[in-house]
Parts: sequence; C-alpha cells; structure tokens
Amino acid sequence: MPNLSRACLTLFVSVLCLLASACSPARSGGRADLLAGDWSHVPGATAGSGGVRIHGLGRQIVLQDGTGGQPHPPVNLRGPQLQVRGDFRVSATVHRPAGQTASLYLYGEVPIVYDEWRQMRRGLRITVSERALSLAVWDGGSAAPAVDRTAPVTAPATVTVTVERDAGDLVLSAGDTRVSVPDPGVFDAGSVMFGVDAVPGEPDWTLAALEATARDGGGVAVRDTRTAREPAPPSDSLRGLAEDAGRPLPIGAAMAAEPLAGDDGYRALAATQFSMLTTENALKPQFVHPGPDTYDFTEGDLLVDFAAANRMRVHGHTLVFGEANPRWMQQVAVADRERVMTDHVRTVAGHYRGRVAEWDVVNEPLSPDDDGPDGGPGLREHLWQEAMGESYIDKAFTAARAADPEAKLYLNEFGAEADGPRWDALYALVARLKERGVPVDGVGFQSHIHEAGDHIDPAQLRSHIADLAELGLSARISEIDVYGESPDVQATQFAGVLGACLSEPTCTSFSTWGITDRYGSTAEHDSYPLEPGDELPWDQLLREKPAVAALRDTLRAAGR
Repeated sequence: MPNLSRACLTLFVSVLCLLASACSPARSGGRADLLAGDWSHVPGATAGSGGVRIHGLGRQIVLQDGTGGQPHPPVNLRGPQLQVRGDFRVSATVHRPAGQTASLYLYGEVPIVYDEWRQMRRGLRITVSERALSLAVWDGGSAAPAVDRTAPVTAPATVTVTVERDAGDLVLSAGDTRVSVPDPGVFDAGSVMFGVDAVPGEPDWTLAALEATARDGGGVAVRDTRTAREPAPPSDSLRGLAEDAGRPLPIGAAMAAEPLAGDDGYRALAATQFSMLTTENALKPQFVHPGPDTYDFTEGDLLVDFAAANRMRVHGHTLVFGEANPRWMQQVAVADRERVMTDHVRTVAGHYRGRVAEWDVVNEPLSPDDDGPDGGPGLREHLWQEAMGESYIDKAFTAARAADPEAKLYLNEFGAEADGPRWDALYALVARLKERGVPVDGVGFQSHIHEAGDHIDPAQLRSHIADLAELGLSARISEIDVYGESPDVQATQFAGVLGACLSEPTCTSFSTWGITDRYGSTAEHDSYPLEPGDELPWDQLLREKPAVAALRDTLRAAGR
C-alpha cells in the first residue's frame, strides 16, 4: 500500500467499514448498554423510560395445509447487534408481574423463515418464572433445543439474570441459582442478536436493563443493525442494465427480513442487483395478523423501509390466500368471514398506502388440480371461497382499491404460462372479473419450474401476455425460480422468460422468488442440516450462477 498519513489511513479504514456494513463504534470498550439501541420495532414490545414492555403475541407458523403451529418468537431485527470476542457476560434485569413468564433470546445466528417453516439456528433462550429458571440451547442441528435445563428458584418480581460464556461453558445464574451447560459454539460467529417473548393472555413483563461485559481479555461492542442505504449499484448490475434496456423494467426478487438484518452479503445483493422487492413472507396473513385484534407490521415495515432507502419499488404479497392463514382466522364462523377478510385487506393495504406500489390481492385462486366441472381447474376451495364463492375475489379487490386507490392490484397464479386447461380457466376468470367491473389491474405469472424436464415456452407466454392486454390487463413475471437440472438449462430458462417479458410492453416487471439458494423457499422442509434447493440465480455461497450472466446478456440485448 502506498504511504499514507495517519489521518488518511483512518479515513480509508472508516470508508471500508461503512461499505462493508461491518464496523460501528462500540458504546464502550468493555461494557455495552444494549437497551440504548433501538427496541421500537420488536413485535409486541413498547420501549419507554422504564425499559421495554413485552406483550405476548403468540406468533406461530402454520404449515401450508393450515395445520401445525411452530412457535415464532419475536427477534429485534432492527435493534442492537452485540459484537463479541472471547468470553463475555450479558445481564438482564426483568420486572415480571405475578404469574408471568419472561423469555429472553440470544441468537448467535438469526432464525430464518423458509416458506412457512422456521429454521432454528444457533442461539439460546433464558426463561424466568416465579418457580423456575431455564436455559435452552440450540446448536443448529434441530428445531428442538440440544439442551434444555431447568433449576428451581424463588424469583422476586424484579430479578437480574446473567448468562456467561465462560471457558467452554454457558452459565446462567440468578441470585444463588446456577445452570451450566457445555457451549456448542453458539456465538462463534462473533455476534449476538436479541429476542423477547411473553405468554399471551398473561400480564406484560418489562426488560428494565440489558448490558454486556467483556471477561478475561474478551471484548464487546455494539452496532445498530444496518438495514438502510447500501452503496450505489454498479452499472452492470441487473437493476442498472434493466434501467438502460429498451424500456426500463423493474427487476425484483422476493426478500426476507431475517437475512436482510443478519447477512451483510445478502443485503448487498438485494440492494445493488434489484429495483423491486416482493415481501416474501412478512405480509402473508399469518405473519402480519397473528391475532383477531393484533396486527404485526414490524417485519413488513423493515422491508418497506429498506426498499425506500435503496430506491426500490415494493410489491406486496399477499392480501388474500387460501393458505398461510393463522389458526384463529381458519376458525372464524362462516357468517363472519367476509367482515374478517375485508377488514384485513383494508387494514394491511391501508397501513402501506403510498408505500407499497402494488399488491397480490388474491393469490392462487384456482384449484391445484384439473378437477373442475368442465375438466379444468375450478376455484380453489378454502375458507374464503366457502363463505362467499367467487365473489370473495370481487370483495377483496374492491376493499384493496378503497384502501389505496393508487396501488396496482394483481391476481397471482401458477402454472398458467402454457396453453391448456389451467390457462383457459385463468383467462375465463379474469374476463368475468373485468365484466363485473372488479378493479383488477393485472395478472402475475408465477413461472415456477420445479421439475426436471419442465420448461416455459417464451412464445406461449408472450401470447398469454398479449391476450391479457386485449382485456386491458397488465402482466408480470412474479415468482420465477428454475429447477437446477443443469446450469446452462437453468440460465436459458431464466433468460427466455425475461426476454418474453421485455418483448411485451404490458409486462410490467420481472421478479425471482428469492435471490440465493442459501435462503430459497424450496429448501427441504424442517431439514437439519439444511437441504437447500438449487433454483435461484445465486448459489449458497452467494456466487453467481450462469443464470446471472444470461439475465445480464438479455438486458444488454434489449438495450441495443
């Protein structure tokens, strides 16, 4: 390196730190006040002068068929990240009303939601009740804790609990009570993020203090999680090339809040390669509306704010769906379902009025199989269709238009790219909607290619986009991912579908269903270790596949 003055060297290092999103001044060298960070975006939490009050939301993730109920406790994705080196101690002062159980999570790796299942990675949970002190430790090898130890304790209303990494052990203590377990490397990545939870229906508890201290030559520092502006995109990025194509075309991807907050590489790809963000899971009903009178916009707000900071358009997914509904919603009486559905649409679309440019108002209205009365797909049978028949679609679009008159409203469906009964059924449905004056602006072609030998014919896709245009409807490529049978075949499929969209002026955007196989929705369900899919443009290590080059070449050709 050329000789630099001390001032220049300091400036150079500071710029590198900013670009890498990896450096932030420590609150103090050997001690850090973690409540000094941002706790205003935690689901169920209210930050105030006396600390952070925690209200239990009972968040759960149901399976696609509506069964199950995997716990989904809140994570402070926008709050302080503790950077650690060596041994350290975290002390929490908890004010817990009689009968309440308080839970505090320390995550060495942020849990990830993979298409409606939550992968628990390395972390621990401290639980305090009147009679018990518990330490559960996850090592990333199972959804269940690798270790779960409980010790009897008589805890006062206000108690300070301490967890330490100490010479290969994790030690939890409160007063004279002590629980010690071997450390499976929970914090070996060098950072800690925090979560809190309470039991729904019990009184709120308060996190009155939270601080970290370095031990025995270790170190602690705090940075606020970076979810704001990233460096400007390079000119050969997908979004840069798309802006210079024959007509500017938004290039998008489904994105998730957890890796945006916890993975610097993912965040950089998201901001530099894409000009549109689809909310992958955060705004599905079960995530945004966990209780009858409870909405949780924290993760959706993170995505929308990130998009605004990086000049990205937001496509909201999804207001009404036969799947991804919370258990309470599934159990609503038939007579009350129209009210519940329309209230949900108005509340969610209204919350994001002016910030979400377009919505999947109704997702996958057709049945998965060709089992309709005419030998083709009929309407998918689910709680909304059962209560209102086809008119549930009309009512959902009407409510969305009233909530945000400027947002573009889409119906989103899979398997309609090719000629056949599924396309015929979709075209007939949207034609009926237009005849009835339903305010539908366009159709999303999901464009999933999930099996070897499957493919999308660009010419047929172009024909379908043109057919919709004759009805006055736009189209978009909404969720494309391509089975990785070979890198070259995958690249050809991505490029062919993008080319079809570019060639039709009423195709308004091209979006992949994810960015990288590291967080792809086709990962094997509930798999430990993770068995990722191979359907996305970037691989598990965030390396470009041939598909990225093929997409770039297609955009360059369109710009000539």
